[in-house]
Amino acid sequence: MVSGVQIHSKLAEQAQAVILTEDALAFLAALHRTFESTRQSLLIAREEAQRRWDSGAPFDFPTETAHIRAEASWQCAPPAPGLEDRRVEITGPTDRKMVINALNSGAKTFMADFEDSSSPTFSNMVSGQLNLRDAIRREIDFDTGGKSYKLIEKPCVLIVRPRGWHLDEPRVTVDNAPVSGSLFDFGLYFYHNAKELVKRGFGPYFYLPKMEHYLEARLWNDVFNFSQSYIGLAHGIIRATVLIETLPAVFNMEEILFELRTHSSGLNCGRWDYIFSFIKKRRADRSAVLPDRKDVTMTVPFMDSYVRLLIQTCHRRKVAAMGGMAAQIPIKNDPAANDAVMEKVRLDKLREVLAGHDGTWIAHPLINKIALAVFNEHMLGPNQYHVRREDVKVAAVDLLNPRVPGTITDEGVRSNISTSLAYTSAWIGGNGCIPLNYLMEDAATAEITRVQLWQWVKYNSRLESGQYITAEYVEKLIDELAPDVKKIYPGVKEDNLKIAVDYLKGQIKKEWPSEFLTSDLMPYLAIADGAEPKWQKSAL
Repeated sequence: MVSGVQIHSKLAEQAQAVILTEDALAFLAALHRTFESTRQSLLIAREEAQRRWDSGAPFDFPTETAHIRAEASWQCAPPAPGLEDRRVEITGPTDRKMVINALNSGAKTFMADFEDSSSPTFSNMVSGQLNLRDAIRREIDFDTGGKSYKLIEKPCVLIVRPRGWHLDEPRVTVDNAPVSGSLFDFGLYFYHNAKELVKRGFGPYFYLPKMEHYLEARLWNDVFNFSQSYIGLAHGIIRATVLIETLPAVFNMEEILFELRTHSSGLNCGRWDYIFSFIKKRRADRSAVLPDRKDVTMTVPFMDSYVRLLIQTCHRRKVAAMGGMAAQIPIKNDPAANDAVMEKVRLDKLREVLAGHDGTWIAHPLINKIALAVFNEHMLGPNQYHVRREDVKVAAVDLLNPRVPGTITDEGVRSNISTSLAYTSAWIGGNGCIPLNYLMEDAATAEITRVQLWQWVKYNSRLESGQYITAEYVEKLIDELAPDVKKIYPGVKEDNLKIAVDYLKGQIKKEWPSEFLTSDLMPYLAIADGAEPKWQKSAL
């Protein structure tokens, strides 16, 4: 065992034997000892920034980097092999069946997700690493239940999303401190697979989530340079697409690209998390109260401004501007309802390609045909970098415009409660991606539902009927709806549902909402995995 490194769980022993090797753990320890202090300082900087915004400081583009935004000559690295054409990307967790089905889907790339669509049990995280290792080497085929799962000859290009900077990995410690979830996921995938990927004509490609400042992108770039040197690869082999899914990040897009310019492969509209962040970061702003979740569409002013600025920024710097997720899944046994849902998908993808996006996300293989048809018709080349969108003029006030047509309804409150309880219960039970009402939901939706309920209670909002939304009203509905959660997601366990109920009741009465439910509830997973997370506190 590497000095100072401890593994606190014995689960997934077969995967641990392959993935948590002594040399891989030495690499993780090197990453931790080199970059952990910087990570912690950046997380403290997030808290300090939030206090400034709570006190009335405006959200705006950084003044100290105006020269970077003004300089027209710099561009990012050209597309890496396999990333020239990304018109449809499928996403999902890293279980073995999902990996095979996604890689066989016919999409251009597969984003294998250790983040929002995965519940980070130790078994999920380590077994997911093994599954990706095997897929890269074409050793992933298996039989189960009388069915065979085999990779096709030319599967999708693989991209991996590690967890965000804010999350710890409590089952592995270095010098008695938990390692970063980001560095755990990135480090193990990179160490085991980077050279193999290059040998096969591709490279280690990543999606980077939840960033809030360009210095966080600088940290990733430093990690990339360190890692490439550590294993003897040339700098620039890594490529990373950054999800712009926090309100602060939208004011840092040029700078994020600049920091990662030798490793950048673009930006992505992480639409659901962006709405979550819009509410959370403006928690002290009564004017930022939003209506029902269904009314906050991509065409409302603040979302439309975000999209247009992202496309302009990416194409100015010659990288991909990726569109958002189509979370819809097919509706069986109801052709009319299914046709209506698929038409919504088509129109959403049409909006994206006409706006200038270079590709889009889907959550289900059967949606690929629809998305691909739209992009094939309207994007004749591999991308739309030539669509410069010089017509776009977006100011800070446009990105902050809270005017959204719609109301808060009793049904909207009920939907948020049911979705929050179902997803949170599933997540605690080890499932981070579940079908609800014919949508494939991940943590982002649960986060929106949680902070919307908090916001409506905090600011004594009214339903369209005129009734005030109080903590007592929401608690009454939680108790009413909790027994029915098993009807919309049958896999929920009673103990996990109780935790979800208590958690949501606690959240709506807090002065400020918690930063992330995944951080709050991680101790439950850690304890179930055999690790006692003494350095973490539950939010309950």
